[in-house]
Amino acid sequence: MADVVARDLVIHGRVQGVFFRAFVEDAATRAGVCGRAVNRDDGTVAVRLEGDPAAVAEVERAAGRGPGGARVARVDARDAEPDGLSGFDVS
Repeated sequence: MADVVARDLVIHGRVQGVFFRAFVEDAATRAGVCGRAVNRDDGTVAVRLEGDPAAVAEVERAAGRGPGGARVARVDARDAEPDGLSGFDVS
């Protein structure tokens, strides 16, 4: 298997109440990326992505666009240590 990388994202803007987490889950599932997406109390969405480097980058780009109703103002991203996640969790 290829190297596994992890990225932590915090997405700012109009990203809650617009199916943003489901959008990221769909993009991740299609790309074979594991992780999670969680609404935060400050109105941002926190996303953890783990998988093949190219696939993680693809999902990160999708998160930077968001679904049609979203307005992504900024994405704060950092490398992280993989946790060995499986599947994608939305909570």
